[in-house]
Amino acid sequence: MANAGVLGAGSWGTALSVLLCDNGHQVTTWSIDESEVNMLNEKREHETKLPGVKLPDTLIVTNDLEEAIKGKDFLVLAVPSPFTRSTAAKMCPYVADGQIIVDVAKGIEESTLMTLSQQISQEIPQADVAVLSGPSHAEEVGRRLPTTCVIGARTRKTAEYLQSMFISKVFRVYTSPDILGIELGGSLKNVIALAAGIADGLGYGDNTKAALITRGIAEIARLGVKMGGRLESFTGLTGIGDLIVTCASVHSRNRKAGYLIGQGRSVQEAMDEVKMVVEGVYSAKAAAKLAEKYQVAMPIVEEVNQVLFEGKPPAEAVDDLMLRESRSENRALQWEE
Repeated sequence: MANAGVLGAGSWGTALSVLLCDNGHQVTTWSIDESEVNMLNEKREHETKLPGVKLPDTLIVTNDLEEAIKGKDFLVLAVPSPFTRSTAAKMCPYVADGQIIVDVAKGIEESTLMTLSQQISQEIPQADVAVLSGPSHAEEVGRRLPTTCVIGARTRKTAEYLQSMFISKVFRVYTSPDILGIELGGSLKNVIALAAGIADGLGYGDNTKAALITRGIAEIARLGVKMGGRLESFTGLTGIGDLIVTCASVHSRNRKAGYLIGQGRSVQEAMDEVKMVVEGVYSAKAAAKLAEKYQVAMPIVEEVNQVLFEGKPPAEAVDDLMLRESRSENRALQWEE
């Protein structure tokens, strides 16, 4: 049995806290929101973000950051991506040398273009930072439905240790050394999911969504490989796997926000109605900046940015994608003539 601290008591942090308790670990979960802590302790259920999932009796919930960090064998950082850096800065004084922090959020910082693990490493240089990602909606993990994810870490030792902590009969975990590829796949898919939701909101069909998923992973992989990620990551669970579930699932907050935008809501109205952080909105500008920096064509990302931030009508964005210059699907494939 290990002693784990989970920082962040939203839907994902709560679901992973339950999973780790099920695996026999002692878990302390922290939230900055005192009312959330009181609700979890009194109701033993996250009534707003993970209704119907009962908290194990052994789970400790606190708003004392030091209590959640000190003496823990590993930490799970589960705050929404816009708050990763600020939370990491608050954590730093309590984190021991070599203490493992596994980040489970997905996003890219617009101002620096850094991934979340890079931000954490910058704010907590003494930590051993890893990531957990894959097609894994909290609602299903909390209900103990079979799910598969990937742990990315700097060393095989850390990856296999975390694998042994999380793996169970309902949560299969693979390992990978490609932290960058895992994070890029997990972050950029949220932008494509916004596009898929917009298409749904416009009343388009399965053909449209299949096209967005397929061409979306092509965009993500082009950029990811150019930045140093491995192609295998983008064809695996944290690439195409995560993209499929985020574009198609009723649980996806990014798809839902896109759907509302496609139906005519403003970006702010859509985010307010979703009632949770829509990370694709925060990653969209960063994705466009990365595409420009690395000189990679990302037309779906470009159109999403124009819809989100420049007031472009969603139907016009789809038209412009469909009427782009004709080209070969894969330029690496050559004619024999």
